[in-house]
Amino acid sequence: MTTATLATPRHRRRFRFGTFMVYVVMIIITLFWITPTVGLLVSSFRPADDVKTSGWWTVVTNPEKARFTLDNYRTVLGLPVAGRAAPTGGSRVGMEVALINTLTVALPATIIPILIAAFAAYGFAWIDFPGRRALFILVVAMLVVPLQISLVPILRDYVALQLGGTYLGVWLAHTGFGLPLAVYLLYNYISTIPRDIFESAFLDGATHFTIFTRLILPLSTPALASFAIFQFLWTWNDLLVALVFLGAEPRVQVVTQRLLSLLGQFGQEWHLLTSGAFISMIVPLIVFFSLQRFFVRGLMAGSVKG
Repeated sequence: MTTATLATPRHRRRFRFGTFMVYVVMIIITLFWITPTVGLLVSSFRPADDVKTSGWWTVVTNPEKARFTLDNYRTVLGLPVAGRAAPTGGSRVGMEVALINTLTVALPATIIPILIAAFAAYGFAWIDFPGRRALFILVVAMLVVPLQISLVPILRDYVALQLGGTYLGVWLAHTGFGLPLAVYLLYNYISTIPRDIFESAFLDGATHFTIFTRLILPLSTPALASFAIFQFLWTWNDLLVALVFLGAEPRVQVVTQRLLSLLGQFGQEWHLLTSGAFISMIVPLIVFFSLQRFFVRGLMAGSVKG
C-alpha cells in the first residue's frame, strides 16, 4: 500500500488548511514589512506642508484632499522648482554628484576584496602549506572584531601616508573590513568542489593559476555573486567609513552623507529624506535583482556536499 492510498480526505483537507494558513501568515508579514516603504514612497510625492501636518495614510483615508508634487525630487537633484530659483553654488544639493561618488567608492570596494578573497579561499581549500589551518582560523576570527575599534589606528596611518580624504584610502578600508567574510564564504563553496576535477586538471598539466581561472572562478559564480551583493550594499549604505576616511567636503560626499545634509541645520527639511532615500535605492535594487538568481545558491554554499 503506497503513501498516496493512505491519504484520507481528512488528511488532504488538513494539508490544504495548513498550506492556506502559511500563505495567510506570509501575506500578513509582507504587508507589515512593506507598509513603511509605501509610506515613504507616498510622502516623497507630497508637498512639504502636507508632510509636516498630516500622515501619509491621509492619502488613503481622505483622497479628495490629497496633493502630489515632484518638487521634493527636483530639490534633491538640484533642479528648478516652481516659484523658486534653482539652487546654486554651495546651496545646491547635487544628489547626482553623490551618486557618482558612491559608485566610485562601491564598485572598486566590491571587486577588490572579491578577487583577493577568491585567491585566498582557493589556497586555504586546495593548497597544502605550513600553518594553513592556523592562518585560516585567524582570518575567520577577524569576523568578530568590530570595525569601530580600528578606525583611529587606521586613520593615524592614513594621515602619515597622506591617504586621508582619498578614494584609495576608502577602498583599502572597505577591502580590509570585508575580506574575512569573503574568505569564509568562498572557502565554504570552493572546498566542496570534487577533488576529481583537480586531479584531472593536474594530470593534463594545468597549474594552480590555470585551475583557478579556468575552473574555480566559473564554478564559484553563485558564491561570488552572493558576496558581491552583500559587499556592494554595505559599501553603498555606509556612512561611518566614508565620513572618517573620505571627509565631508561636498565634492567627495557619498549618498549617505548627502542624505544627512538634506535635514538642514535644525532638521526642518526632513521631508526631503523620503525622495532622497528612493533615489539612493535605485542602484542597489538594480544590483540585487540582477544577481538575485545566484543569491540563494550562494547562501547555500558549502551546506551540502555532492
